[in-house]
Amino acid sequence: MSEGSELARLAARLGIAPRFTDALGVGREVSEATFAALVAGFGLSPDDPGRSLRETEEEENARPLGLSPFEIVAAEAETPSLALLPPAGAARIEWACRFEDGGECAGVLDLAASESGGRVALPLPAPLPLGYHRLDLASGGVGAQVSLVVAPPCCHLPAALGEGARSWGVTCQLYGLRSAGSWGIGDFTDLANLARALAAHGAGVLGVNPLHALFAAEPRHRSPYSPSSRAFLDYLYIDVTAVPGFAEDRGAGALFSDERLKAARAGEFVDYAAVAAVKRPVLEALFRSFRKRARGAEAFRRFREAGGKALGDFAAFEALDEHFRKMGVFSWREWPAELRSPNSPAVADFAGRHHDRVEFFQFLQWEADRQLGAAAAAGRAPGLALGLYRDLAVGADPGGAEAWADQELLAPGIAIGAPPDALNRVGQNWGLAPVSPLALRRQGFAPFIAALRANMRHAGVLRIDHVMSLARLYWIPRGRPATEGAYVAYPFEDLLRILALESRRQQCAVIGEDLGTVPEGFRERMRGAGVLSYRVAAFERRRDGGFLPPGEYPPLAAAASATHDIATVTGFWLGRDLEWRRRLGLYPDRPAAEAEAAERERDRRRLAEALAGEGLLAPEEVEAVLPPAGELRFSAPLLEAILAHLARSRSRLLLVQLEDLLGEAEQANLPGTTDEHPNWRRRIARPLEQILADPEFARLLRLVRQERDGDATAGPHRLLR
Repeated sequence: MSEGSELARLAARLGIAPRFTDALGVGREVSEATFAALVAGFGLSPDDPGRSLRETEEEENARPLGLSPFEIVAAEAETPSLALLPPAGAARIEWACRFEDGGECAGVLDLAASESGGRVALPLPAPLPLGYHRLDLASGGVGAQVSLVVAPPCCHLPAALGEGARSWGVTCQLYGLRSAGSWGIGDFTDLANLARALAAHGAGVLGVNPLHALFAAEPRHRSPYSPSSRAFLDYLYIDVTAVPGFAEDRGAGALFSDERLKAARAGEFVDYAAVAAVKRPVLEALFRSFRKRARGAEAFRRFREAGGKALGDFAAFEALDEHFRKMGVFSWREWPAELRSPNSPAVADFAGRHHDRVEFFQFLQWEADRQLGAAAAAGRAPGLALGLYRDLAVGADPGGAEAWADQELLAPGIAIGAPPDALNRVGQNWGLAPVSPLALRRQGFAPFIAALRANMRHAGVLRIDHVMSLARLYWIPRGRPATEGAYVAYPFEDLLRILALESRRQQCAVIGEDLGTVPEGFRERMRGAGVLSYRVAAFERRRDGGFLPPGEYPPLAAAASATHDIATVTGFWLGRDLEWRRRLGLYPDRPAAEAEAAERERDRRRLAEALAGEGLLAPEEVEAVLPPAGELRFSAPLLEAILAHLARSRSRLLLVQLEDLLGEAEQANLPGTTDEHPNWRRRIARPLEQILADPEFARLLRLVRQERDGDATAGPHRLLR
């Protein structure tokens, strides 16, 4: 396609990059067909690009005084100002700003000294308070009302993540916890108990997988990274026995079958359908009892008021989805036309006729939020300095509540993913619908702000999955392979400023998951904004392939032992991920499998040599941990040495997976699979009570803490046996 063509100019205006370099270093040109499909995803016509180009230009030119409805001002600016385009012949600009706290300021700018027909700088008083304010302007008979956002330069960084800090913590897949009291899936009480125990061992944070709402009517839809809504919680994490009234409610207690509960608890993997079948009837009975008594009614009313339209729409979707799935209709796009919009009279009528059901789904959110808050408090009380670390998925399922509630926001016919890289030679399609940057601007970034607030709630740290989405996302036309996508730009500086503002307001630090194809200069800009980089040990290498020494990790970072999408520490050493790929035929051919196996063999040696370089293995022990092929073993001393190596990292935060502390070999998710591998279903082998009482578990936590504190006398090289 000619770079000067109207389609190319339109694509450039929309931020669609004509070419990119993937993680393998391969340069790729975007095809005309991809350009056309992505333009259509913006709601514009690729068949008449000239007209679409004029429409976008006219929309921008139609802004009163040349201002967008949402303007961001840097709080650190000595002389904050806005660039305005006053009407021809205007003599002055009158303005008044109403701050969030009710304060006001106003002024007049004389235009006599300005050049006619050009933009002028409207100075604002300094310092401006942080927040979302309203600015009213008038000039030459033209008026404008603008949301004025005053944002800080960087995110919240508490003392535990400040310069020189050496905090540490544990991450877990909440669904995978098992305990004597849980009903086949980890719950918020398990989270509270683990948080309390880790705090007693000196940890600073407990991280969890995304807690987003999935599909209540289809519990087998289980990926926390493909949620129905990122603004609400998965009700299956509610501890039914901790719901107020459970102990006294004989009717609720009689509703669950001991046999069904035993079956849900006993499985090797989480059986989401079985868990839902046990929990839902009891929660419904508890809701009916709740409605009959006055206790808690006022708090529930306040929760519903605070949730507003968003909570109402979510609960209506849940009720509608449940209703239609019983009839064999599995997507809101197949509902009757009048019910496909949350703002239609038909939806209001349905919600009115099914008021009890809609209120039940609001009740579930209220109780889930209460229990999550209690879990956060349980950790903070004994000293979990950073509290809970929550995880925000990069997108939502196009068939879910989030997509239904705001259809203008999403790009139709498009999915997001990643171009080819070392782990996925054909690229990735995540099946998630992208947010349109045009629509996001039109809505004043409100959906982004709402997602941040919802996921920073009850958290001291927020991990943003695929944080490069603040700057660009890889869009793939529906029905095309992932190799035929293109990068689409997002308003990076605006989003980063808003992230910093919300981080400060919620007192929540931010980790950006910056793995994969990272744009040049991106990590440096994020560092300047106080966002911690996410550094997974397996990927932190020198140019020769050797593992990065602890002293070379970046300070403003979270160093992680592993993550849900890759092998655990034990699994990496034993090659369990490679074994799974061979078993499931995920390699394109036998030479590819053999090449990766040979590379893993080299990685074992590189890792052993890195441990020896830190004095964590004696030279003669390097060969001892590298037995001949077919005799691979993973020992406790080797795990200790690896944990100590990572704990010595100069990164301000260390994150160790619970699976790694327990020596588990299997990973949570195997990319490129769905049902072939038990993704998002693995349960920790031992009950939580047993783990927390185990002296060996306590010893490993003590070792990590001592290494973080710089106590070399506790080095695991003294523990090798």
